[in-house]
Amino acid sequence: MLYEDLYAESISDKEAFWAKQASYLNWNIPPQNILEHNEGKYRWFADGELNMSNLCLDVNIANGRGEQDAIIYDSPVTNTIQHITYNQLLDDVSSFAAGLRNLGVKTGDTVVIYMPMIPQALVAMLACARLGAIHSVVFGGFAPHELAMRIDDARPKVIVSASYGIEFGKRIPYKILVEEALLEAKHKPDYQVYYRREEGFDTLAGANDMDYEALMKVGKASYTPVSSTHPLYILYTSGTTGRPKGIVRDTGGYATALRFSMQYFYGVKQGDVFFAASDIGWVVGHSYIVYAPLLYGCTTVLFEGKPVRTPDAGVFWRMIEQHKVNHMFTAPTAIRAIKKEDAEGNMLKDYDISSLQTLFLAGERCDSDTYFWIKDLLGIPVVDHWWQTESGWPMLGVMKGLKSPEVMPGAAGKPVCGFDIQILDDDGRIVQEGHEGNIVVKLPLPPGCLPSLWNNEIRFHKSYFERFPGYYLTGDSGYTDADGYFHIMGRIDDVINVSGHRLSTGEMEEIVSKHSAVAECAVVGIADELRGQRPLALVVLKDNVNIDETVLEDELIQLVRGKIGAVAFLKNAVVVKRLPKTRSGKILRKTICYIADGKPFSIPSTIDDPSILKEIEEVLSEKKLGLAFS
Repeated sequence: MLYEDLYAESISDKEAFWAKQASYLNWNIPPQNILEHNEGKYRWFADGELNMSNLCLDVNIANGRGEQDAIIYDSPVTNTIQHITYNQLLDDVSSFAAGLRNLGVKTGDTVVIYMPMIPQALVAMLACARLGAIHSVVFGGFAPHELAMRIDDARPKVIVSASYGIEFGKRIPYKILVEEALLEAKHKPDYQVYYRREEGFDTLAGANDMDYEALMKVGKASYTPVSSTHPLYILYTSGTTGRPKGIVRDTGGYATALRFSMQYFYGVKQGDVFFAASDIGWVVGHSYIVYAPLLYGCTTVLFEGKPVRTPDAGVFWRMIEQHKVNHMFTAPTAIRAIKKEDAEGNMLKDYDISSLQTLFLAGERCDSDTYFWIKDLLGIPVVDHWWQTESGWPMLGVMKGLKSPEVMPGAAGKPVCGFDIQILDDDGRIVQEGHEGNIVVKLPLPPGCLPSLWNNEIRFHKSYFERFPGYYLTGDSGYTDADGYFHIMGRIDDVINVSGHRLSTGEMEEIVSKHSAVAECAVVGIADELRGQRPLALVVLKDNVNIDETVLEDELIQLVRGKIGAVAFLKNAVVVKRLPKTRSGKILRKTICYIADGKPFSIPSTIDDPSILKEIEEVLSEKKLGLAFS
C-alpha cells in the first residue's frame, strides 16, 4: 500500500482508522467508544478492557509461539547468553506477579524498577502489567537524588532493584544507591526487592528488604483485565524546571499504536528477531525492547553492554550474526562511537550480517556523515526517525511497511500515520517551507501518546497545550523542505540531548550555582561529535574569591555527577568575567551555543554589551572548547 494513501486515511477519518487497528488486538471487552473528547482532553477506546501482559505472553502462546524465543539475553559484560522462550517467560512473569501480590501490590498501585539490563527487569515490568500495577522504570545510571525525586512523585508501594549494574567492567552497587535515595525521599515504600546477582556481594539486612528469587516461589498469578485508559507505566523525562515530568502511558491506545508501528513503520514480520540497542530506562526500551516485539510475536534481543569496549567495536555485528537479527534500532551516538574506534569498518569483515534488513536510528539528530558512513558500510537501508518520550512511538520517518518515499539524509522524514504535524511561528501561524518554527501536532494525538502527566494536570496543559491551543507543542524546532520532509533543528527550551538522555541545563545551573565560589553561571548544550550534545558551564566568580580554575572545574563536575549522574557528561566549566545578557538581564544562552558550535549569528538587538561575545569567543578558543575551536 502507498504511504500517501494510508496516511491520508489516518488523518481524514481518525476514528475509523484506529478502530480497525484496535480490532487486531485480543480485547477482553472490545471498545465501542473509539474516541472520547471532554473539556479539551482526548481518550482512545475508553470502554474497552484488556491486559498488556496477556497480549505479550498468553496470546502468543495460544497462537503456537510457546517454544519460540521471546528474549535473547546477551551480556558480554558477564559473558552470558540466555534464550528464554515465551513459555518460560510467562512462567517467570506469573511467578513474580504472585510474589508482588503477596507483598500487597494490587491494581492501581505503583512500583519503581531500578535495574540493569537483565531479564529480571523485563519480568518485573510484565509482572506489574499482569496485576494492573503501574511501573516506573528509572534509568540505572541516575544518581540517588534523581531516584529520590521519582520515588516522591510516583509514591511506589514497592521498589524492585538488583545488587549491581555493570559499566565498563565496574560494578555499580544499585542497592547502596537505592538506600541513599530512600534516605532523601519523603515517601517510604513498603518493601525493597533485590535480585542478587552474585552470592556475598550484598546482604538483605533491612526489615523491608526482600529477595527476588524467594518471591518467585509463592505461586502463580493470572492476568487482570484493566480499562484501556488504565496507566501501564509512568516514565519520567526532564522538564525545564529540573523537576521531572511523569509521562503517563495508557494501555489500550499504546498496544494499538505499537502493533501498528511494528507492521507498518518498522516493516516487521511475526517471528522476526528485533534488536533495540537501548535501555529500559528510556522510552525506546519500553516500546521496542519490551512491549512492541513481544506484543507482535517477535524475539527481542536484550543487550547488557555498550557498542564499544564490550569487548570491542564489533559487538553489534557479532550479535547480528549470532542471533540472526532482522531489524536493529540504535542511536546515532552508538554509530559514532563505533566509527571512532573502527573508522574503516574492518571489524565487520569478520561477521555475516546478511540477516539484517534495516537499521533504524533515533534518539537524537543523525548528521549526514554518520548516516552515509553506516549506510555504505552495511549496504542496507538506514532509516533515521524522530519521536519523543511523550509520543511513545515514531512521529516522523520513512514507513518501511509501506511503499514510501526514499530516506533523505539529514531529514527526520515525513509524518507517520496519525500524526498531523505542522510548523508554526511564535504567533501560531503556519510558516512557509524552508523557514524554521515550532513543531506542533494538531489534536487529537493518535493512540499511544501521553494522555496526561502523573498527578499534575495543570503542568500537563501548561507544558504542551497552552501556547498553541488545539495543538500539542513538541518543544522542538524545525522546518520542512520543498519535498515535504521535516528537518529537526533542536529544542526550544533548555533541555539538551546527551547520548539520547534528555537533561535539563536549568537543573545543572542550579547545582553549579550552589558552589561557594560561583556568583552566577550559564549551562548550555554544545555540539559533540560523539554524543550529539554535551553541557558546557560558564561561571562568573564571586568578588575576592581565589580558586584554581582546574580545581573549580573538577569540583563542579563532581557536584553535577553526584546530583544527576555520569549521564550528564559535564566535562568543562569555564571561568568568564561576565555573561552575555539582554538589557532586561536574560542570559543569551542560544548565542553562546552558536559561538561554541561555530554557527553564524546576528548580535541580538537587545544585548547589553556586544563586546562580551568576543570575550566568550576568545575564552572558548583558548581552551579549545566547542567544535568550532577544537
